[in-house]
Amino acid sequence: MSAPVNSPQHPQQQHPIGLYLKVWLLLFVLSTMSYLVDFFHVQGLLRWSLIVVLMLLKAGLIVAVFMHMAWERLALICAILLPPLALLVLVGLMASEANHTLVSRLLFFK
Repeated sequence: MSAPVNSPQHPQQQHPIGLYLKVWLLLFVLSTMSYLVDFFHVQGLLRWSLIVVLMLLKAGLIVAVFMHMAWERLALICAILLPPLALLVLVGLMASEANHTLVSRLLFFK
């Protein structure tokens, strides 16, 4: 007969509440920084770079801690994260090619 799941032979794993509070505080700080980008009227490429970097940091924290991805096996992490990363690379390549096509059309079709 096997032991129940909550028995001393199979202790239930819980993450410390302090970890969640630290992550919530860090998410609050990152959200405040994102708000300050608009408050100080940062413009141009710097604005969008800051907003995207802060957004990715917040999303990464949420996925790692609240969705428990930080405690998964490397194979599962790769299986979940590599396909979206590959799609982002392909979107970047398509955007680069679109800019090249636009510039060549503007130069040669005047």
